[in-house]
Amino acid sequence: MKLIQLPTQALEERIQEELEANPALDEGKEELDNRDEFDSQDEFSNEETSERDDDFDIDQYLSDDEIPEYRLRANNYSADDDDNRVPLAGGTSFVQTLRTQLGMRSLKDEDLLIAEYLVGNIDDDGYLRRELQDVVDDLAFTQGVYTDLDNLERLLSVIQDLDPPGVGARSLQECLALQLAKKKNGNPSVELAQEIINEYFDEFVRKHYQKMMDRLEIDEDQLRDALTEISRLNPKPGGSVADNSRPTENVTPDYIISIEDGELKLQLNGKNAPELNISREYKGMLEHYRDSKGKATKSEKDALMFVKQKIDAAKWFIDAIRQRQQTLILTMSTIMEYQKEYFLTGDERKLKPMILKDIADQIDMDISTVSRVASNKYVQTPYGTFLIKTFFSESMTNSDGEEVSTREIKKILEDSIGEEDKKKPLTDEALSKLLKEKGYPIARRTVAKYREQLGIPVARLRKEL
Repeated sequence: MKLIQLPTQALEERIQEELEANPALDEGKEELDNRDEFDSQDEFSNEETSERDDDFDIDQYLSDDEIPEYRLRANNYSADDDDNRVPLAGGTSFVQTLRTQLGMRSLKDEDLLIAEYLVGNIDDDGYLRRELQDVVDDLAFTQGVYTDLDNLERLLSVIQDLDPPGVGARSLQECLALQLAKKKNGNPSVELAQEIINEYFDEFVRKHYQKMMDRLEIDEDQLRDALTEISRLNPKPGGSVADNSRPTENVTPDYIISIEDGELKLQLNGKNAPELNISREYKGMLEHYRDSKGKATKSEKDALMFVKQKIDAAKWFIDAIRQRQQTLILTMSTIMEYQKEYFLTGDERKLKPMILKDIADQIDMDISTVSRVASNKYVQTPYGTFLIKTFFSESMTNSDGEEVSTREIKKILEDSIGEEDKKKPLTDEALSKLLKEKGYPIARRTVAKYREQLGIPVARLRKEL
């Protein structure tokens, strides 16, 4: 059950741990002998015996019964099916870029040390989130450098003059103001945008456009031009610098769904089906003991017990991996058939209401098993790569008495907001009435809940000039 819950990348790590911990487990293809002696159900005994060591007969601990191939390997896929190479990290980080620029400034050694320390406190978005007084204290306790707030402010202004514009800001307002200051070139729209950010930031955030026009004594066209200038600014300047010191984190799909000749085809990521087998070296040990003439010594008996324990653990792990593959395929294929219309068209309105119990009942498994399969796993479709759990949704009844998915309602809500007049965006009450007209009797508070889940702000904040 623990293996079922692991996504593909975590499974690779778990398999590697098992390979390192159990020398009887090997990875890769290996020819199987017709004579397998590792499926013995007999148990070795650790009990001391008064019998002579040479009375210990190895054959009583080994069986000539042949075991099925699946117990020794899981190789449904070729090793070439997936690229297992991991890109190496290299390049220059965002902080290193800033420190390089600092090195080009004429700063005293101590000022450079302080400035570099400040740069080290800038986050990935390009902001200095810490209070300067805290930095003053840290410098004194950790670096033995004593400075004051005025000097820190002076050096921070040096940092804020670096590229990208807006770096080193302590708030969004300061970040936008720094960028506008660098753009100031006699353009009246830029100067107006600067005044809005410096003097009327709260009104700007709340989109109180009429209040800004009244106080600034400007018309709608002037305000629109100023807001256009603001919209061109970068609220996260750190993101504008490519940090290629870290590899890009890509989602690894656990399943791949494709359409061939109008039919859906499901494939499990090849990394979920590694080629595992019993170590040839460990098999050789048992073969050596069995083929040897005479009886085993006490030390050989202890060695055999160790070998058998490791082989049993390896067989158990290979079998668990195989069962994981079967469960994953069975569960996802059932989900795919249940949502067949969606996977064929990509239209979210075709998603049927589906809960864990629906799938569990069809495959005759426990709900917790289905939950583990869907947890933290992705499926690659012709329309994008998605978390499997996003296909599960509760149902609601429309005006025709039909059961519809809440995902379908959210999609219609999202489309309705996308089509609204941005000068007069729809309130939650208006959206509720619109959905009712379309056959979805949804209360205003439910509309608000779905809107928040979709990450869509309230009507006032969606307003545009």
